[in-house]
Amino acid sequence: MERSKVYFTTFKTTGNENLLQKLRRLILTAGIRDIDFTDRYAAIKIHFGEMGNLAFLRPNYAKVVADVVKECGGKPFLTDCNTLYVGSRKNALDHMDTAYANGFSPFSTGCHVIIADGLKGTDEAYVPVNGEYVKEAKIGRAVMDADVFITLTHFKGHEATGFGGALKNIGMGCGSRAGKMEMHSDGKTHVDQTKCVGCGACKKICAHDAPSVTDGKASIDIDKCVGCGRCIGVCPKDAVYANSNDSNDVLNYKIAEYSLAVCKDRPCFHISLICDVSPNCDCHAENDIPIIPNVGMFASFDPVALDVACADACNRQPVILGSVLSDHMEGHHHEEGDHFHMVHPDTNWKSCIEHAVKIGLGSDQYELIEI
Repeated sequence: MERSKVYFTTFKTTGNENLLQKLRRLILTAGIRDIDFTDRYAAIKIHFGEMGNLAFLRPNYAKVVADVVKECGGKPFLTDCNTLYVGSRKNALDHMDTAYANGFSPFSTGCHVIIADGLKGTDEAYVPVNGEYVKEAKIGRAVMDADVFITLTHFKGHEATGFGGALKNIGMGCGSRAGKMEMHSDGKTHVDQTKCVGCGACKKICAHDAPSVTDGKASIDIDKCVGCGRCIGVCPKDAVYANSNDSNDVLNYKIAEYSLAVCKDRPCFHISLICDVSPNCDCHAENDIPIIPNVGMFASFDPVALDVACADACNRQPVILGSVLSDHMEGHHHEEGDHFHMVHPDTNWKSCIEHAVKIGLGSDQYELIEI
């Protein structure tokens, strides 16, 4: 298998070049200008960070990428899709408030923020995949409307997928509410009866007559439910939820197939920064201390090779004393394994990589080029 080029630079700076200048040099050297941006919309997929989390990437990095796109004649925008869980990014208004509070404004980044799947997470495009697990991916419409797709990823641990890298940022991050439901579960919703007040909002929004209200409590007929997630968006008490009933491996397979849906048939470029490597996703409203020291910045046209290169780089790092990783390693000195599996033993990030290679999304073989 041909090796993909992955470009890398450390966070070490000099008096002549700061980190932002170094990131610019990295992506230019990696070939981002080979993409024709002229008068084309460029989606920059990023995680804006949950309110209270401080591990997300600083907006300064996003400005570097947006500025390069504009210099090449493109029209960049920062984007993400709404969350399936209840938090500060569950609808477009809260999501944009969170993005602005965390520093991602047009004034700080030089481009606008667009929540790709709309106000309630239901503005989606249906993208044929015909995969082993996904036949038709449900992707935030603004992501699919873009002519060029770029990822700017904070590489960190993840409680379900092992780590959150480029593929997680693409596949799960670009899924609409219904898409996220499909990846996390069988796509069916359920009602927490203790929270339900019987208002009937779920029944009014459903086109398939799945919800019903009896004795002041709603319930959902899963045989009628098509997994669109609209009932989650309209529930005023956050009583409607999707079960997470797929194995982590199947979740990873679906993420790979969703990533293929997003990336195929258009120019893509991927950037990952390994810094503040928290044990869990930036979706958490908190972030624990990093599990390893900061490593550097990576860029590639191949998101699969990029994830493998980042994982390998992380696993070469020493463990930070007092971190979750350090705690988990106590009493396991004889075990040789990767850091992310040690933090979350029930996960297997390699399953996502293997499936991504299988479906032709990219290569797990890479040539690391340090600048």
